[in-house]
Amino acid sequence: MLFDLKGDANMSPIVGMLYSAVKENDQRLQFITAGMSQAEVDYKGPNNNFNSTAQLIKHLMYVDLNWIFRIKGESLPQSFKEQYGPMIDENNRLPMVKGMSLNTLMSQYVSILEMLKEACTNLTDADLDKVVTFGHENEKQATIRWGIWHMADHSRYHQAHINQLRKWYRENLD
Repeated sequence: MLFDLKGDANMSPIVGMLYSAVKENDQRLQFITAGMSQAEVDYKGPNNNFNSTAQLIKHLMYVDLNWIFRIKGESLPQSFKEQYGPMIDENNRLPMVKGMSLNTLMSQYVSILEMLKEACTNLTDADLDKVVTFGHENEKQATIRWGIWHMADHSRYHQAHINQLRKWYRENLD
């Protein structure tokens, strides 16, 4: 297997490289979650006080959706806000997700990444310099280039949490 960060043929070179980093992290997420039972997907750590894999994946989807619509220069549609949001609950925590199958979560995530692929196909490398706002109150600014990189980095960050949850879950079974 050859590892590379080459994008699709119909993407600008830098856009393609950034997109491929997100795509590779999606493949890694699918690999590290493969074979999880529903109990493991819903597991919240040894003291039941961490975010579950389901919560983390849903959070990744919502963050990525927000970035896709920023890239497109559009507002996130209300239907997506209702289906995937909110970003945080009334206690400033990731919203509870329970009983949603890994298959459902991952198929929804694949659909979101298809939307990213389409958005990236329509970008030029020069478009990466465009500045957009983000944050809970849109109080931060970043380039689209940083936003796509952040999608990959953010996924890896939470994949570490999922790996830790898997380790604890297996230890809990012993």
